[in-house]
Amino acid sequence: MTDLETPVAPPRAGPAWRRAAPALLGYAAVRALGLVTLAVWSAARDKSPHQLLSARWDSLWYTRVAELGYGYEVRLPNGDVHSNLAFFPLLPWLERAFAAVTPLSYADAGLLVSALASLAAAWGIFAVADHVYGSRAGICAVLLWAVLPVGIVQSMAYSESLFTALAAWSLYAVLTGRWLTAGLLASLAGLTRPVGAAVVAAVWVAAIASFVRERSVPAPTGVRIWRRALAMLLAPLGAAGYVLWVGRHTGKGPLGYLDVQAGWRNGFDGGYAFARFVADKFTSFPSALAGLALIIGVGLLVWLYVICVRQRQPLPLLVYAGVVTALALCASSYFGSKPRLLLPAFPLLLPPALALAGLRTSRSAWVLGGVAVASAVYGAFWLNGSGPP
Repeated sequence: MTDLETPVAPPRAGPAWRRAAPALLGYAAVRALGLVTLAVWSAARDKSPHQLLSARWDSLWYTRVAELGYGYEVRLPNGDVHSNLAFFPLLPWLERAFAAVTPLSYADAGLLVSALASLAAAWGIFAVADHVYGSRAGICAVLLWAVLPVGIVQSMAYSESLFTALAAWSLYAVLTGRWLTAGLLASLAGLTRPVGAAVVAAVWVAAIASFVRERSVPAPTGVRIWRRALAMLLAPLGAAGYVLWVGRHTGKGPLGYLDVQAGWRNGFDGGYAFARFVADKFTSFPSALAGLALIIGVGLLVWLYVICVRQRQPLPLLVYAGVVTALALCASSYFGSKPRLLLPAFPLLLPPALALAGLRTSRSAWVLGGVAVASAVYGAFWLNGSGPP
């Protein structure tokens, strides 16, 4: 039992990198398949896969921040203002750093950061799943994350891979009692995406739960209390610092960042806009089929979360996955991006990972291989479309 009162897999000998190697090799193979498929599909449509991955949609905004800093905005005919202040700074900072020490362009530096971060994220997911359920479940969890229909985003110059890496390792640090590391990584996650609040919530809830439990047992050492308290202090600094800076930069005070997001028509409405979007699908056919698929998808997410609770996943994983899912589904942002926004919610993959781990290796390999091919084809089709992922 951990200090979070959750069952963990028996410890096993061997270097951490060696235990993670099968998962990382499998992950790299899936990503390579996706990139090759994208290259072939894009060539058939006379498009550049490099541009699709590094120089379209959000990646362009991150590159502009890396190159020119903040302050750029686009005013649309309907009066909306798209400001690059909506994009958190850690990814463009890293793009600028890599471009400064290598011959890479800012766009290619973004691809390099994404590639390294995706491997770090895969390793972090393996570490969490291995810690809780064992290495076989860890390998399956990583491969399931790789073969998600939106998995191609992990290879784009977007911030999802970087955020997932920081979140996974922060959660692993919480599970293993490395509180200062957890707080620092949570702070960096908060500098990466607004959903960094999910990592902060996980650190805070886990720390508070530990404090509450220890009231009924002999008092812990002052060092342990101090480290947990400092982790709680560190965790929100990244996100809070950036949001407050935006407020000062825009002259609109602490809530200035909300005005920036409103310019993109982003906000949190409890899912009302998304529910209307789904309901509108049932006004005609065959769009009603898309509406039905969306309902099934949301139901599947809820079902997976319920299974996570029944399987008694560690408290920080439940909090993190719950907040990520709620923020994705209840935001009034561009609805086509909701699958991408759910990409960091990897604890939801642990129940199917456990199920796959219980199968014979050959059978699970066939299942994952088939899904990997389907994911690669869908990713190529998706990126060659007109709308952003």
